[in-house]
Amino acid sequence: MIGLVLGDTHIGHLIIKKLILLKKNFIIIDISKRKIFKRYKNSFCLSIGQLGKCLSILKENSCNKVLFAGRIEKPKFSKVKFDFKALYHLPKIIKETKKGDAYIINFITKLFMKEGFKVINQTYYNPELVLKKGTYTKVKPNYINRKDIKIGKKIINNLKLKGVSQGIVVVKNNIIISENLKGTDFMLNKAKNKLKKYTSKNRREGILLKLPKPNQDLRTDLPTVGINTVKKCVNMGIKGIVVKAKHNIFLDKKKSLKIANKNNMFVSAI
Repeated sequence: MIGLVLGDTHIGHLIIKKLILLKKNFIIIDISKRKIFKRYKNSFCLSIGQLGKCLSILKENSCNKVLFAGRIEKPKFSKVKFDFKALYHLPKIIKETKKGDAYIINFITKLFMKEGFKVINQTYYNPELVLKKGTYTKVKPNYINRKDIKIGKKIINNLKLKGVSQGIVVVKNNIIISENLKGTDFMLNKAKNKLKKYTSKNRREGILLKLPKPNQDLRTDLPTVGINTVKKCVNMGIKGIVVKAKHNIFLDKKKSLKIANKNNMFVSAI
């Protein structure tokens, strides 16, 4: 039996659809803010403070494997009701929160493993959600783009830089903005005005890199790019999107690549 611990974003629905197709037995722990998986009969709606109940449900249903997927917003701890198990681990969780999202997820993953569960990769049953190495569009990265990719990759991989998450926008050797805990959409909205001096109506410039950081657990915490991100980049005049081969989730692949090709933008996996 597989236990799916699912937050927001529709990747959970894709995983459920594939497991049904493969005739795999599973239950759902729905910790999404809007309880988007409650319609499934094998779903249990919990808050993020119900860690003990989550573990109990998984064990009662003989789950030996756990798969985490979806986005979970950082909680306001003063407003969350924690059960005894969560309260026991709360000091450590708060401590890891100050270090960054990757540290929290790593802590939770190790906790579930100590409880006897095997944590499996969120794309284990959906390998179609990742890209292999290469460029998937008619337009290819040029020499300037490749230099920008090296710059962005170096910044994301530098764990000493605080406040830098999985995403960064680089234009002509200039780091325009880096992603923080508020996510990619927030970063791109802020970057829009900064990009104007580098772009024109007839020429696209710069790249968006979405790469996992070296300290991320790639089973549970993969950067995600979807059609909304592609559309934002098109409207902003960005030249290309770069992800990590086999280590990024790329949603709505067919539609996203069609939009990129139509707008002379490249999508590459490195």
